[in-house]
Order: sequence, then structure tokens, then C-alpha cells
Amino acid sequence: MNKSFMTNIIALLATLAGYFFEQPLLFTIGLFALSGAFTNWIAIHMLFEKVPFLYGSGVIPARFEDFKKAIKELMMEQFFTEENIDRFLSGGSGGVASLDLSPVIEKIDLNPAFDDLVDVIEKSSFGGMLAMVGGSEALQPLRQPFIEKMKVTVGKISQSEEFNNILKDELEQPSVMADMREKVSEIIDQRLNELTPQLVKEIIQAMIRKHLGWLVVWGGIFGGVIGFIAAVTNNF
Repeated sequence: MNKSFMTNIIALLATLAGYFFEQPLLFTIGLFALSGAFTNWIAIHMLFEKVPFLYGSGVIPARFEDFKKAIKELMMEQFFTEENIDRFLSGGSGGVASLDLSPVIEKIDLNPAFDDLVDVIEKSSFGGMLAMVGGSEALQPLRQPFIEKMKVTVGKISQSEEFNNILKDELEQPSVMADMREKVSEIIDQRLNELTPQLVKEIIQAMIRKHLGWLVVWGGIFGGVIGFIAAVTNNF
């Protein structure tokens, strides 16, 4: 049972008890507490739901497109600026970031490279000699060792400072940087287009409803305090 519901129930019970047992002080405290709690509860409800005849209700679903636009602007202007991209490429410390391309290299199919090497040998002056020892088939046992050795070599090259300097210089070209930001923008647009007003409402509700519930609790408490002051003041 959530805080908002409990606060409203307690305030309502206090109001009814004060009325039926003819306790003006309790009745006033309960009535003011109910007024404060219920007003805050309906205000929170109106953030997420459209209430007939109440202008401004359902503001979050109604401003759905503005919500998406604000997310995109936040991402592009705060996270994916040219300065932040450059800082990422530099490793954040002024030096060149070392990109670990090992997972990519492991997935590369180097069989075409071996086939091209064999083709070059066959068409070279060594082709005749190769034909005498069985042709291209004689080189097939070297395929796997060649692929493994190539991956190790390419991996070492990708980890060299010279390679990373060249890569960083190329990525920092204005045209490349602009294209990178454009691609990021397209990805963000694609993901935001998958959102629906209902999904956005549920996301925001999940994030803030727990904390907004305290507004109802404090509305009831302050309303009760004001009711107590009003009742005591009225008796003097």
C-alpha cells in the first residue's frame, strides 16, 4: 500500500471521526490534512494522466515530442560534442588513446588474404617451381599458420603508438568528426522513435513516483498543522 493512499485514508478517517464524535479540533485537523494530501495527490496524478475539464493535466504525455527533443539535445550538446569526442580519442589525459582492436581482429576472416598470397605466388616467377611440387595445394597446410601469424602481426600494429597517432589524426579530421556526430544523431533518433507516449510515462513514473509520494505525505502533515493552528486560533 503506497504512501499517498495511506495518507489520504488517515486524513479521511480523522475527518470522519471528528465529525461523528463531535470533536471540532480533530475534524479541522483531518479536513485540512485531507485537503493538503488530496490536492498534492491530484496534482501528481495530473502530471501523467489527462483529467477532463482540467487544463494542463496530462502534461508529460502531451509534451511527448518536446521530451524526445530535449533528450536528443542533452545527448548531443553535453555528451557527443567535438571536444568530448576528441577527449575520448585522446584517452582523457592528453595522450593518444590506445584502441584495443583484438576482438575485431579475431573475427576477421583472413582466408581471402591467404588465397591472394597464393595467387600472387602462382603468377610470379616462382609459379613454375610451385607447380613442380604440387601447385597451390602444396601451400594449403600453411593456411592456418599464416592466418594466426597475420592476426598476431596486425594486433601488434594496431597497438603501436604510430598506428594510434595516425588513426587519431584521421578521426579528428573535421569531415570525419561531423560525420561521426551525424551518425550518433541518427542512432539517437532511431532509438527515440521507438519510444511511445505510454512508455515515456511509465519510465518517468518509475523514476519519480516513489519520491513524489512524499509530497502527498507532507501535504497531509502541513495541512493538519495548519488545521490545528486554525482550530486553536478560532477558540481564542
